[in-house]
Amino acid sequence: MSLHPTLQPYADAWTHSIEAIAELVGPLVEADWNRRTPCPGWSVRDIVSHVIGLDCEMLGDPRPIHTLPRDLFHVTNDHQRYMEMQVDVRRHHTAPEMTSELEYTVIRRNRQLRNESRDPGTKVRGPLGAELTLEESMRGHAFNVWVHEQDLRAALGSPGNLDSPGALVARDVLLERLPEVVAGRADAPRSSAIVFDVHGPVEFLRTVRVDIQGRGTVETTPALGPAATLTLDWETYVRLACGRVALESVQDRVKAEGDPELTAAILRHFTVTP
Repeated sequence: MSLHPTLQPYADAWTHSIEAIAELVGPLVEADWNRRTPCPGWSVRDIVSHVIGLDCEMLGDPRPIHTLPRDLFHVTNDHQRYMEMQVDVRRHHTAPEMTSELEYTVIRRNRQLRNESRDPGTKVRGPLGAELTLEESMRGHAFNVWVHEQDLRAALGSPGNLDSPGALVARDVLLERLPEVVAGRADAPRSSAIVFDVHGPVEFLRTVRVDIQGRGTVETTPALGPAATLTLDWETYVRLACGRVALESVQDRVKAEGDPELTAAILRHFTVTP
């Protein structure tokens, strides 16, 4: 038995991103591990710790028994507390300890993927005990690791891989969440259409149509006379959607046409990651 074809793109995306991360952090001196990243409260070391922790949980390892300090002001909810555990337990690890654990974890995960024969619909445990299908779990994991690769690249001044296999997974994940942004959070008018025109390493033109019941769907067909059109580059789209940047700092990279109140509401609610 081998990995189901449905799962292979997510395994490939993870492999590409994790190898890029290992290559990025391998030569870093100790001080570089303390550089700030776009994730509030997290350094380069913290991002790598988080990635290691995510993969350890994919392997089924027990979570660390650890008490978080009370002065972590960026930790404000249960989801953040859950994610912080794997990070804080490694906060005093040295650079060689970090790279060694990353390398060992990648070896173990590669072995797991080579032996993976379960059906994509198999139920597995996700973060905070949530029940997911194996496909949902691997897809979300590929997305997370690529986003964190981009966090590290931003912190280290080493841009790249904006069109990698992980980027294509991220595109699909973020597009799936657009209807909730437009129809749910921004409360776009019923029977309206909003166009997203994204250019750069990953290009797409998508229309979110809101039906008479207020439900949104993503379509590939362009809309005639949309209520609003948002044009931006792929990197800015990702940074906004993942909450890595404030709108005010990239406003000049976003072209908004149509109903100004609607476009403002969409952009205000654009972040879809926890």
